[in-house]
Amino acid sequence: MRSSLVYTLFFSPIFTALAAPSNWHEITRDVDWEAELIGRNEENALAPRARTEKSIDAVFKSLGKQYFGTCADSSLLNNAQNAEILKADFGQLTPENSGKWDTTESSRDKFNFAGLDTLVNWAQTNDKLVRGHTTVWHSQLPSWVSSISDKATLTTVIQNHVKTEIGRYAGKILQWDVVNEMFDESGGLRSSVFSKVLGEDFVRIAFEAARAADPKAKLYINDYNTVEKGSNYAKTTGMIKYVKKWIAAGVPIDGIGAQAHLMAGESKNVPASLAALCAAASECALTEIDIVNAAAAEYVQTIKACVDIANCVGVTVWGVRDPDSWRASNNPLLFNSAYATKPAYAALVQTLGALSPASTAAAAAKPTL
Repeated sequence: MRSSLVYTLFFSPIFTALAAPSNWHEITRDVDWEAELIGRNEENALAPRARTEKSIDAVFKSLGKQYFGTCADSSLLNNAQNAEILKADFGQLTPENSGKWDTTESSRDKFNFAGLDTLVNWAQTNDKLVRGHTTVWHSQLPSWVSSISDKATLTTVIQNHVKTEIGRYAGKILQWDVVNEMFDESGGLRSSVFSKVLGEDFVRIAFEAARAADPKAKLYINDYNTVEKGSNYAKTTGMIKYVKKWIAAGVPIDGIGAQAHLMAGESKNVPASLAALCAAASECALTEIDIVNAAAAEYVQTIKACVDIANCVGVTVWGVRDPDSWRASNNPLLFNSAYATKPAYAALVQTLGALSPASTAAAAAKPTL
């Protein structure tokens, strides 16, 4: 069983509108309500409650999508409870921090892939896909990179970094966030060492190096506040304009990643915004979803936006349980501190599970590496 009696008796009627069972007193007579309500037992003060829900990854794939994923790194892969949920409920892993520049090349030409190797190897062992994240980003950037002022030097540094990181995992990673968070809120280029020294040409330089390093990987440009604020938001329209221009010029951008770090109430903006972004590239994905307070209806609206778009290939929730989220105080994820599913998980399984591939957008092709 994967679901507590609390869900069966209290939350399920919200979605199914079924009356309480006639044998209510027989069902509830011997229940330890403290254990059911807060997930406690004598052996483990935070024992996860059992569940009956199907795997959300399996449900999502049944609708023709490639994966329902999450992020992790070595410490969480070595956490037995976390790893069990990754195996059961998610089909793709994104490295939360182990693929970023300050970790992989903190000093010039001195590379460290220990953490990323661990994640990729774990994913392969457990038959999970991987999204690479991220090669060129203004944040978590070593000072030796941010201090470069010469065009030729920065070009070479970008090419070498991208070639080395992506090339190491050629044939093992489905998608790469090649360039991350390069737009400002007005829809122009964010001020960074890359844009200051190279202008927008750093995008071409990075994507061409990525394509050469792994011709089969899908190459993404990824950003936040692109679905959160509405389809007419300047950052959204700016991203669309630039991506269309770059693709037309031959820059090998395969996909647009929309992070979807949502405040409460913002899910209503996702369907139209995501549809506009997805129309600008051959494929797209929701890449870092978390929603303040994790309301069930908001998670359903956000995830279903991808289901309804033919070239939206997958979604990634940015973490498994609330305490491990970068927004922990907002309780934005699908599992609570006891690794028990929250109402949003059950709502997703029920709502998406009621759909059929024929009633959704055209199925995405099964990924091959």
